[in-house]
Amino acid sequence: MRGYYADKDDVLARLRRVEGQVRGLQRMVEEDQYCINILTQISAASNALKKVGVGLLEEHMRHCIANRTEKDRDMIAEAIAAVDRLVKS
Repeated sequence: MRGYYADKDDVLARLRRVEGQVRGLQRMVEEDQYCINILTQISAASNALKKVGVGLLEEHMRHCIANRTEKDRDMIAEAIAAVDRLVKS
């Protein structure tokens, strides 16, 4: 069983929302909409996808690291926060 199994429906729902955002972007381009509006939506879709990725990474770290101690959990939380900051920059 994968680490994200318990949240699989949530992950799929988030990915479907991103898919909808990308389809909306395609429509915006087809309709020759204002570039800044398209860029804003690209940023939103990109951030949504990054958030899914960080969530999957978190579940992977929590699930796949065996015999965790409290110190390990703190280190995992710290690593996840660092990755999250990196992705947001």
